[in-house]
Amino acid sequence: MKIATYNVNGINGRLPVLLKWLSQAKPDIVCLQELKAPQEKFPIEEINAAGYKAIWKGQKSWNGVAILSKGHEITEVQNSLPGNKDDVQSRYIEAIINKMVICCLYLPNGNPYPGEKFEYKLEWIKRLKKRANELIKMELPAILIGDFNIIPEEIDVYKPEKWIDDALFRKEVRKSFADLQKKGWIDSLRILNPGKKVFTFWDYMYHSYDRNAGMRLDHILISPYLASSLENSGVDSSVRGWEKSSDHAPVWITLKD
Repeated sequence: MKIATYNVNGINGRLPVLLKWLSQAKPDIVCLQELKAPQEKFPIEEINAAGYKAIWKGQKSWNGVAILSKGHEITEVQNSLPGNKDDVQSRYIEAIINKMVICCLYLPNGNPYPGEKFEYKLEWIKRLKKRANELIKMELPAILIGDFNIIPEEIDVYKPEKWIDDALFRKEVRKSFADLQKKGWIDSLRILNPGKKVFTFWDYMYHSYDRNAGMRLDHILISPYLASSLENSGVDSSVRGWEKSSDHAPVWITLKD
């Protein structure tokens, strides 16, 4: 089974790119972030025509998350991260697919640091960690997947010294990412690519993609109960070079049946 995440940076504007990638990569489950479309503007007809069922939580102009599935039913669990009823941003959707819990997330960027946006990011991470711990205690096969807006280690960014006080790389958020791993969550891309510079995002500015001046923001963390099933992982970095592509590239894993 192939499971992927892709920050599309506007689903309707990038729909041809998304459909082309779906046709070529043929993932079974896909988590999307930054739909940037209200609920009623999600292109469900085109997604269905590509062979996928979908659930989504839209928001006008910002955020938005979706889960796509080919060949398996999607049972929605919740479409917001528990713990803050006042949080109206569409950043989290959770479902059960093929007996796995799929948690699709778009974690806040947090910039500028310091400030309210960074505090919101820390509060959001705190709630995510609580849900992640619950899933571990329930001993379920589960996946935390999406755009975390966290650069875990120095190897995950082209010039780490320039990012020390950026909200993507602050020690507080990096520690939180490490804490998830200490609880048993497995960074699937890193564990299969130790010591290798692997990026998932390249800014539109300064010819970043051409220079491979990127960073690793998009992650697929699997629970311990999927560890023995992890087969492969990778980044479809060439998609970033397609015309009118997102500034992110799709990230994927394969699990043994």
